[in-house]
Amino acid sequence: MTQKAKWAVIAIIALLIAGMVAYPKLKDKFTDAGEETAAPVPAAVSPRNQPLNINAEILKPQTLTDKTLRIGSTIPDEEVDLSFESSGKIIAIYFTEGTHVKEGDLLAKINDKPLQAQLKNLEAGLPLARDRVYRQHALLEKDAVSQEAYEQVTTEYEKLMADIELVKSHITQTELRAPFDGIIGLRSVSEGAYATPATMIVRLTKITPLKIEFSVPERYVPDVRNGTNIIFSLDDPSGMLHDYKAQVYAVESKLDPVTHSLKARARYPNEREEIQPGRFLSIEITKREIEGALAVPSESIIPEMGKNTVFLYKGGIAMPAEIITGIRSESHVQALEGLHPGDTVITTGVMQLRTGMKVSIDNLN
Repeated sequence: MTQKAKWAVIAIIALLIAGMVAYPKLKDKFTDAGEETAAPVPAAVSPRNQPLNINAEILKPQTLTDKTLRIGSTIPDEEVDLSFESSGKIIAIYFTEGTHVKEGDLLAKINDKPLQAQLKNLEAGLPLARDRVYRQHALLEKDAVSQEAYEQVTTEYEKLMADIELVKSHITQTELRAPFDGIIGLRSVSEGAYATPATMIVRLTKITPLKIEFSVPERYVPDVRNGTNIIFSLDDPSGMLHDYKAQVYAVESKLDPVTHSLKARARYPNEREEIQPGRFLSIEITKREIEGALAVPSESIIPEMGKNTVFLYKGGIAMPAEIITGIRSESHVQALEGLHPGDTVITTGVMQLRTGMKVSIDNLN
């Protein structure tokens, strides 16, 4: 080994000895510094100690309405397809489509010139026939003619009068008149067309009042009779829903053998004609009203094993109460047994509740 190699080995050995001597001191220093700067780990907070936030409602006696909802439709009070009673060429149309007409208004006319001529001919002989009856009656009183001669001229006069009335009735059949007040529809013919009794000229519709037609299941039949008030709902052109009141005026005499339902009709004044026939609507029928009822929100009830349970707020904890239910409304259920006025019923978070669980009220109604 050379002299340089010996000195290199000696230097390495010296460094190792120095490191072994300094390591314990450096370890203690860095350990003390780490203990001074490390943050303490906080203890975990148990969620079991935190109360559940809920909403609740204080029970008060109220009026509860037993209702049923059905689907119905609007139909006209009266509607008819108008046509002539006789055949002929249409010579005039007097109505304007889509307008109101009154009962008795002349709507259209077919050619009646032959009938008018026949009537004129008959009426021309009327003075002579009347004069004959007068003269024969005067002679009969003087015993100048027989009773048979007087009765013959009388019969001829009466026959002439009957012929005149017959022609007048035929002339009436050439006129198309409105049978009731209503709105005239769109005409199906034009002037100059040949019409027969089978030709539909125009439709006349009466929508003031308006009829509401609906059916009820067999179990609700006792609740619907003449005079029963209903509420039906319709949306306007803007989409907003409106409620209207109507009254039942007629009920079918028997159940439908297929659907086992009973058809009924109600009448709505519709004075402003804002509702048109042919619309579908939702109908609410009030069966009865119960005064002083206790009712709980539907969402607060927990059905389980054939029983209905609600949770009550009592001194910061939740306690269950079994109830017997009655009728239902859109949002509430009648509690027949198990609750008392002034009880505080929990309405939210009911599926998380357990007997004796701590709760905190966020919103109380």
